[in-house]
Amino acid sequence: MNQIILLALGVFALAIGSVLGYYARQSIAKRNWKTIEAKLQKRITRAKDDSEQILIEAKEKANNLVDEAKQKEDQRRTALLKTEQLLLKRENVLDQRASGFEQKQKEFQDKVEKLKAVKESLESLKAEALENLERVSGLPRDRARAELLENLEKEYQKEILEKLRKLEMEGQEKFERKAKEILSTVVQKFALSQVQEITTTTVSLPNEDIKGRIIGKEGRNIRALESLTGVELVVDDTPEAVVISGFDPIRRQVAKSALEKLIQDGRIQPARIEEKVEEAQREIVAQIKEAGEAAVYDVGLVTLDPKLIQLLGRLRFRTSYGQNVLLHSIEVAHLASALANEIGANSFVCKKAGLLHDIGKAVDQQVEGSHTDIGIRILEKFGAEPEVITAMKSHHEEYPYETLESVLVQAADQISGARPGARKDTLENYLKRLGDLEGLALSFSGVEKAWALQAGREIRVFVKPEEIDDLQARKLAKEVANRIQEELKYPGEIKVNVIRESRVIEYAK
Repeated sequence: MNQIILLALGVFALAIGSVLGYYARQSIAKRNWKTIEAKLQKRITRAKDDSEQILIEAKEKANNLVDEAKQKEDQRRTALLKTEQLLLKRENVLDQRASGFEQKQKEFQDKVEKLKAVKESLESLKAEALENLERVSGLPRDRARAELLENLEKEYQKEILEKLRKLEMEGQEKFERKAKEILSTVVQKFALSQVQEITTTTVSLPNEDIKGRIIGKEGRNIRALESLTGVELVVDDTPEAVVISGFDPIRRQVAKSALEKLIQDGRIQPARIEEKVEEAQREIVAQIKEAGEAAVYDVGLVTLDPKLIQLLGRLRFRTSYGQNVLLHSIEVAHLASALANEIGANSFVCKKAGLLHDIGKAVDQQVEGSHTDIGIRILEKFGAEPEVITAMKSHHEEYPYETLESVLVQAADQISGARPGARKDTLENYLKRLGDLEGLALSFSGVEKAWALQAGREIRVFVKPEEIDDLQARKLAKEVANRIQEELKYPGEIKVNVIRESRVIEYAK
């Protein structure tokens, strides 16, 4: 029973609490609504004030913009007025100038009319004077003129001839003086140092004891070196020096390089000599290439064919009357180019033709024909320009001059070769005699190589042992000696030394 009463009281209390809570919530809601409505009213009022302020500012800005626009419009009108005034002034000036020009043109036209009238008057007076002269002289006009010219020619003929001769001599002197000035300028500007090539090379020794090792037991080392290189080694009383004698610069260079390598190595014996000679021969090929490249770089022609550069480098070890041919070619290239620049010719053609004008001398000892014809064939083979070939082929006057550049190359060649001390005829004749001596020996069948030694007093002929036996070697020596007596001119006597050497090599494996 008590529980029911408590439950009923609880339900009643809950109902009363709910009613009270509802009214309390309604009261709070009303208060909140009034608060929100007040806030909204304030915001609306504030918005109105702000809008009015914005409108006021906008009106002020609009008024300012209108004022600025009016000011700019006034400025433009002022500028236009100034421009119109300036144009009016210029138009007035142009009108005045046009009026002045028309006045001057009218005056000029009047002067022209007056001059025409004067000219016509003079023509009529001239015709009248000529008629009077014809009437007085009794001769027609053409005949009178002819007689007058004839008399003047007779009277002043001698004077005219003397004047012409004087003018001709003065012109010739001027041309010669100008040519000498050009040549002297060119020679002074491009004079290269020339070293006279001789037929001996000196090798320095570290001490005197090395001489005995170079000679070897019973002279086998020196004989082996001479046989392999084709030169003569002179081991005399000269302190700490050995002289290499030979007319071929390449052979001397090979012998010098090989001997220096042997001295540095210390082991001097025939097998080692062969090895060092072969090594020196390979090095000389590299030196030839380097010499050609250096010459091309010096002249400024870097587009030449590599094989042509190799042939050009061979001229480093070629002489002409004692003058180094490579240095001579470089000098001719510079001289011809400078001459071309002075007189307005093609300097590139002159430079290239001057450098390659003696290219045939690189192989003239192996190929028949003059070095000019050989050079032409070489340049044609390597695709040289036709104008370059034309310019170089006339340097010895074997072919007629076809262009101005060919004349300049020939002149440069003579300048380089004819300078004092550049060449020696006696040396060239001596070298030619030694070359002829070797060529005669090589003309026999079975001959492998031939060396001219001791200034041409001995010729060593190396034969192929498989083709020539001992008996034939004796016969060959006699035949070579007879041919030398019949065909060559020489002082004294020449020793013919025929060498037949056979070598058998086997390998133990």
